[in-house]
Amino acid sequence: MSFPQPFYSWRPHPWHGLSVGDDPPGTINAFIEITPFDLVKLEVDKETGYLRVDRPQRSSSQPPALYGFVPRTYCGKRVRDLMPGAAKGDGDPLDVCVLSERQITRSEIIVPARVVGGLPMIDGGEADDKIIAVLVNDPAWSHVEDLSDLPEVIVERLRHYFMTYKLMPGETAEVSIDAAYGPEHAHAVIKAAIDDYEERYGAHQ
Repeated sequence: MSFPQPFYSWRPHPWHGLSVGDDPPGTINAFIEITPFDLVKLEVDKETGYLRVDRPQRSSSQPPALYGFVPRTYCGKRVRDLMPGAAKGDGDPLDVCVLSERQITRSEIIVPARVVGGLPMIDGGEADDKIIAVLVNDPAWSHVEDLSDLPEVIVERLRHYFMTYKLMPGETAEVSIDAAYGPEHAHAVIKAAIDDYEERYGAHQ
């Protein structure tokens, strides 16, 4: 019996064991941690690779898109250098939001996505970019190559979510988001995050 290549005897760690995608930085894989239907914050446990409940959402905000990260990326010094005002990268894989016209209600899935832009977010002094992408082969978004091709309200919702999802009355926000950027800068951020990952963890075959 022959197995497909690569073949994993055990479930691969979604951060370190999955591919960044077939044609990065334009087309990437997104590992989805939370969906627009989740009322708790879920994150991949860095030790086991399984989803862990981080916290119930403190506010009434719900994510307006699929939300996860790009495998084999790391927000280190190269990502920081692309973010004016950031003291360092946040030390996590690069975050990504994926738009899908059809509802996807499951998390812990791999979604092929075409990169169209991003939000330059600084959280507590750390670079925490939010790459924005659309589902590959989604007929409703097949024309989208740049954020300017999206309805403006979608980007507004993403911005509002990340500005407020940790905020509670009486607290001061530690988050700032500058003007959204297009695919060219998003590609540069992804390349930087891939290089930061390879420096920290080594290149994978």
